[in-house]
Amino acid sequence: QPPAPPPPGAPTARILFLTDLHWDRQYVPGSAAACPDPLCCRGAPHDGLGAAGFWGTYGKCDLPLHTIDALLAQLPNTTSHTSNNTSNSTSDFAAAYWTGDIPAHDVWQQSRGDQLRALRTVTALLRARLGGLRVFPAVGNHEATPVNAFPPPYVRGNQSAAWLYDAMAEAWQGWLPPAALRTLRAGGFYTAQVWPGLRLVSLNMNFCSQANFWLLINATDPAGQLQWLMGVLADAERDGEKVHIIGHIPPAHCLRSWSWNYYRIVNRFEGTIAAQFFGHTHLDEFELFYDEETLSRPVSVAFVAPSVTTYINLNPGYRVYEVAGSYPGSSHAVLDHETFILNLTEANTAPPGTAPRWQRLYGARQAYGLPTAFPADWDQLVRRLQDDEQLFQRFWFHLHKGHPPREPCGGPCKAALLCALRSGRAADPALCRPLRPALPFPRVQELWRQRRLC
Repeated sequence: QPPAPPPPGAPTARILFLTDLHWDRQYVPGSAAACPDPLCCRGAPHDGLGAAGFWGTYGKCDLPLHTIDALLAQLPNTTSHTSNNTSNSTSDFAAAYWTGDIPAHDVWQQSRGDQLRALRTVTALLRARLGGLRVFPAVGNHEATPVNAFPPPYVRGNQSAAWLYDAMAEAWQGWLPPAALRTLRAGGFYTAQVWPGLRLVSLNMNFCSQANFWLLINATDPAGQLQWLMGVLADAERDGEKVHIIGHIPPAHCLRSWSWNYYRIVNRFEGTIAAQFFGHTHLDEFELFYDEETLSRPVSVAFVAPSVTTYINLNPGYRVYEVAGSYPGSSHAVLDHETFILNLTEANTAPPGTAPRWQRLYGARQAYGLPTAFPADWDQLVRRLQDDEQLFQRFWFHLHKGHPPREPCGGPCKAALLCALRSGRAADPALCRPLRPALPFPRVQELWRQRRLC
């Protein structure tokens, strides 16, 4: 049964979505914004052009804590412009989803102590600023050290990831029930009820990551997570619950065997999975899922939200999802989403002491002329992007949080991007065959690799 719009007057709920915060505790305003290291805006201040801004910098830089704090501090004052609610303030969130990547990109000098400090500092900040709001976190690839190194649960002792999962369970225990904390400690994933009728599944997508060398031992289902997921979804189907899935790395960025199996699970439980939410790429995009028989009927969409961090060359940003609320027969599907940014050019030139002005960049349905925000609408949008150049340029602008690269997106770039939007599983040229302009799939993959930042 395809999702139906909620009846008039039915309750909706707003979910705050944060991903890829990447706090750099060594960020120094006035330091060099360009440097030979993988991460800049650190070290001694210097005079002249190319200095790091107070609130953040376009370049190879992450964020100071005061920018993340400013984002959280202004949330109650940011008014909503979603289609159904025009008066609610963002203090009316029903929940927050937080999909990881807490530490900075200084991966060559991180210790376990550094990672735990980042985890505890940012968690404490969220608790202080969001008050009693329930937060549902997911594990990012930058939480470990070495980066991307997530051994499967059968690895024991000092080589294991217990040092990280135990600290997460301790930091997040006020947000998650005991059963969720148990599987979090075991493998970094869990399930919990968001509200009656809606269940959340938080996946540890590092068990599908192309950069996790532990998966050379077993890449199919190294933590038994997919098997567990099918059990959770089967129970939800039996109990009449809908499910939101959150995770860090989007499914199409995964190793092929895991990604294709996950695609099959989404197909099997298309009536139960109401929405999917990911981050990791730092950009504002999505990945479509189609029925496996014909690859033509859209069955699900994985939303990929933009990062809080500026890395690389972006404005800071965050996302708010409007979903069908809790009522009998609710789809709990996404009805619309809004993206907010901090315009760094404006913020860094304001007089010292001025609070930064976070602004609404766009609302999805309004910007793209979507009747609803169901999978079929996003499939139609991809088709329209092929021929409507003005619409495509708007999407390109939003993709980069209002700060697109100087070089325009020409034919090959556009073909690769549209192919990515249709690809909910890794390395499948069949998903992109209906698209124009046609581009050989190896060339598409080459262009994908060039824009992968994390």
